Amino acid sequence: VGDINVTFLFFRTGFLGPKGKRIFLFFRGFLGSSAMILLYYAFQVMPLADATVITFSSPVFTSLLAWIFLKEKYSIWDLLFTVFAITGVILIARPPFLFGSNVTGIEGSYTDHLKGTIAAITSTVSGASTFVIIRKVGKSVHYFLSIWYYAVIGLIGCVIALFVMNEWRLPYCGKDRVLLILIGLLGLGGQIFLTKALQIEKAGPVAIMKTMDVVFAFILQILFLNHLPTWWTVGGALCVVASSSGTAIRKWRQSLKKAKQNEI
Repeated sequence: VGDINVTFLFFRTGFLGPKGKRIFLFFRGFLGSSAMILLYYAFQVMPLADATVITFSSPVFTSLLAWIFLKEKYSIWDLLFTVFAITGVILIARPPFLFGSNVTGIEGSYTDHLKGTIAAITSTVSGASTFVIIRKVGKSVHYFLSIWYYAVIGLIGCVIALFVMNEWRLPYCGKDRVLLILIGLLGLGGQIFLTKALQIEKAGPVAIMKTMDVVFAFILQILFLNHLPTWWTVGGALCVVASSSGTAIRKWRQSLKKAKQNEI
């Protein structure tokens, strides 16, 4: 039945979707794929837990962008959570003008760490933008169309970038090729479930559940990469998780209160 519904959907709206929603779908695909590319780059040049923690300032940026573009309320609490998130990012990035020139506990060179931090922050802002776009479009567009734009635009962008950088080659090792395929499958699966979750549930509970990514990032980094996080990272993680969780819970309670008022 699901395949029949999807086939009917594409037959009725085409692979481009409804005319009035195509521009939103394009930016959803462009920003979503850009966020993923930047995140993968951050994972390569900085510790897994550090990059993951930075991305969890996404709810703060989502609230700010929703205030700007969706006219949602932005209160003093949202400002406080923003300060917490920025503090967490600073603890992870550890800029020399605040922490001195001899920054310790950095994996690899500080230049790569800084590049990874910038990439992770840009990825976070892009990801927050896709959240706002998905909420703007709502259920008027099937979530498979949203994923379709994400996959196609991401594929086109990656092919162009690989040819420009002259990096169009597969890994020599068979194991690396399998891992590369798993990255694609798991990444696409994560986008599908996230998009579906945002369409059937409020953004608050979804964002709260996603904070588990930080826990898994720490565990997997220790188990498979044998890299213990620094206390700076732990402190930054606590700030960012507190900020994102506070933002999500507050938005969730506001939506529940509004729903009860509408019922009355």
